[in-house]
Amino acid sequence: MPFYASLLDSMNQTERRRATARLLDLRAQLSAEIPEKDTDNTVLLATWNIREFDSGSYGQRLPETLLYIAEIVNRFDLIAIQEVRGDLRALKQLLRVLGGSWSYLFSDVTEGRPGNDERMCFVYDSRKIRFGGLAGELVLPAIEVRENGRTVRKPVEQVARTPFMAGFKAGWTDFVLATVHILYGTPEAIDPKRLREIREVAALLGMRARSRSGWSRNLILLGDFNIFSRSDATLTAMTDEGFLIPERLQTIPGSNVKKDKFYDQIAFNARTGFFDLADPAHPENSAGVFDFFETVFTEDDQPTYRSYMGDAYERNSEGNPRPDTGVGSKQSYYRTYWRTYQMSDHLPMWTKLRIDYTDDYLTSRRDE
Repeated sequence: MPFYASLLDSMNQTERRRATARLLDLRAQLSAEIPEKDTDNTVLLATWNIREFDSGSYGQRLPETLLYIAEIVNRFDLIAIQEVRGDLRALKQLLRVLGGSWSYLFSDVTEGRPGNDERMCFVYDSRKIRFGGLAGELVLPAIEVRENGRTVRKPVEQVARTPFMAGFKAGWTDFVLATVHILYGTPEAIDPKRLREIREVAALLGMRARSRSGWSRNLILLGDFNIFSRSDATLTAMTDEGFLIPERLQTIPGSNVKKDKFYDQIAFNARTGFFDLADPAHPENSAGVFDFFETVFTEDDQPTYRSYMGDAYERNSEGNPRPDTGVGSKQSYYRTYWRTYQMSDHLPMWTKLRIDYTDDYLTSRRDE
């Protein structure tokens, strides 16, 4: 459970009352939309791109924001987080709020402008999830070409933000998570650079999943793929390499704030049955996206945070006053920018996996 005191004590009375009221509302929403965690039977797995965590764009995250993020993360057993930045203070503060049973693994910063000073991270509840020993960044192999009558190996262009993979154990199950933040490229639905990154990462990971020397046969590819539509070639680039996106994950809303884009995905290349519905009688309890803006930093909260947004809320970059509504307005600044740099412009995507195979094992032994 999250430990709120240190951050609540840093707030004035008005902020503290607001934060505690919002936390109660957020907890109620989480309880209504996400299944309760259990001890032995299932794992709640999530992926969340937390926008520039933490860069200071549009002002530093407020203490109450870190409490809301911690409350959401706490509802899962294991979560892949993208856009963790070079400065780890916000991530470390998140772990302090989550408490001593939580652990994390994170990659080094990807250098260069396309890398955007980003890390990939796994945060997990060690009471349920155990690190399996495997961890590494994914490097695309060199290719062989013929030059002057001989075969030479040449390096290939790497993924702009290096994928990160790690092995975990839970219950009867072991699995490898590989998390990505694929290059956005251009606003077109199918950007060739984005398509190339997804295709090459999926091909390499598919080969790893089929290898007898792999750490686990169960491989989960998840993160921010910047996929616009479920019909895009960017999505079939994964499925062509043997990854399956279960039906329950294909029927949920998009993971952007407007819920009309499918940037975030969770795909499986695993043994039969690994991604079965954890609760077949209630498929709605097996996957979803969580819209925190229904409870915190709502559109009606705009006046509440006026003083926190500073002069940029009142005036645009040219120094002209912002209108109240419309393009370039105060409303747009709060809704589209400031609050998404507090929470995120992505919603957490989650799924529930079965990890207790006791009955399956005993049945197989009985029938020997």
